[in-house]
Amino acid sequence: MNVAEHLPALQIVLPLASAPLAVLLRDRLAAFVLVLAATWAAFAISILLWLQVGETGPMSYAIGSWPPPWGIEYRVDALSSLLLMLVSGIAAVVLPYSRSSIEREIRPEKHTLFYALFALCLSGLLGITITGDAFNLFVFLEISSLSSYALIALGKDRRSLTASYQYLIMGTIGATFIVIGVGLLYLKTGTLNLADLGVRLQAMTSHRPVLAALAFLTVGISLKLAMFPLHQWLPNAYAYAPSAVSAFLAATATKVSVYALLRFYFSVFGETAIFQRLPMEDLMLVLALAGMFVASTVAIFQDNLKRLFAYSSVAQIGYIVLGISFDSVTGLTATIVHLVNHAVTKGGLFLLLGAVIAGIGGVTLARAHGLARVMPLTSFGIVLCGLSLIGVPGTAGFVSKWYLILAALEKGQWWLVFLIVLSSLLAVAYVWRFVEVAYFRAPRADLAGVREAPLALAIPAWILVGATLWFGVDTSLTVGSASRAAAQLLGVAP
Repeated sequence: MNVAEHLPALQIVLPLASAPLAVLLRDRLAAFVLVLAATWAAFAISILLWLQVGETGPMSYAIGSWPPPWGIEYRVDALSSLLLMLVSGIAAVVLPYSRSSIEREIRPEKHTLFYALFALCLSGLLGITITGDAFNLFVFLEISSLSSYALIALGKDRRSLTASYQYLIMGTIGATFIVIGVGLLYLKTGTLNLADLGVRLQAMTSHRPVLAALAFLTVGISLKLAMFPLHQWLPNAYAYAPSAVSAFLAATATKVSVYALLRFYFSVFGETAIFQRLPMEDLMLVLALAGMFVASTVAIFQDNLKRLFAYSSVAQIGYIVLGISFDSVTGLTATIVHLVNHAVTKGGLFLLLGAVIAGIGGVTLARAHGLARVMPLTSFGIVLCGLSLIGVPGTAGFVSKWYLILAALEKGQWWLVFLIVLSSLLAVAYVWRFVEVAYFRAPRADLAGVREAPLALAIPAWILVGATLWFGVDTSLTVGSASRAAAQLLGVAP
């Protein structure tokens, strides 16, 4: 048997199989080692798939040797290979961090459960990205969502239960909308294969059941990706979840939901049906701008740093949606680039905040007075990630916003360039709140014995901070992959 032929299946099977085995082992160290091995193997496989797609183009893998569209197909192209690498790469960094982090934030008897749920969530997110079947996508979405609810609820803070319950209610509504949309598409076409759906729907884009399916899928996926104003579950979920969970979900969950939206819009319904026959361009533009400005404004007034940067995530999702609204290769390139850049930036940021929690016991601005004097490296890392959120040159965030500005200029929308720059100034305001208390306030008396974050927490965090700086200088991976993916989505030559 040639193992290389089965890499798409192994991408999902390895983390999925490690979840029940981690529970059966009933040993924290053994469960950690098992899930870590599966996670790193998934990351290695994603790199191999990305390289193979770059050389030979999109690849198809038939599950059970049933050829598509009759059987379930795993399909890897430029976009999905990049997302597979992003999700598994983030997981490969966060999991070693979690070994030390959960010692402080999750009860010992639940550690084995944490590793099993982490593996389930990872396999669900990878499955959404690689599957070529619409119902299979829904199933993987629910695997990742259900495990996310439980991961959030594992925190010692009782508010994590409320946050998890709120996320569960909103997520269930979103999942219901998605499965209704998929059902309507199956009713009209008789197929669930995404590529086959794209072909069959070309002559049906004006049919009412198809338009209804588009509406259900748009609302359902928008709930999952926390598009404004359907974002109410996100701030509490990120703020009260254990630090490792906040970092992993902030860097991956909403990004994979954006991928699902892109896949349905451009591969299934088609760009013509979405943007030329319907006013989706204007609708998405308005919602994107509202998210950018409203969420950034709310972030300025938050006293908890995790909630502050959670609202920042809603604003950054606005930038991602803004790129989609341009309906151009440059706009989609900006969306995909920002999807990657924001993932590494916000992942690193929440890992650093977890180190702050370990050091001073909380992340309120009142507790962070003088933090830079006792945890200088951690504070500097938070500032660097903040600069990326602002879009300062030399950081990954600048590259994203530069391509958004280029897309706006292509459309001749100078006013939109002004709004992109203006919204970045709001990011300056909420990042400055941390800088002010950490660097310009006297340290609290109870911080006298605080030391810099231990290496077990610092190294994973600085890997993502380093990636934030690297992708701001070398864009060959991010922009190169994103431009190819955007061209494939729009069906034009790269």
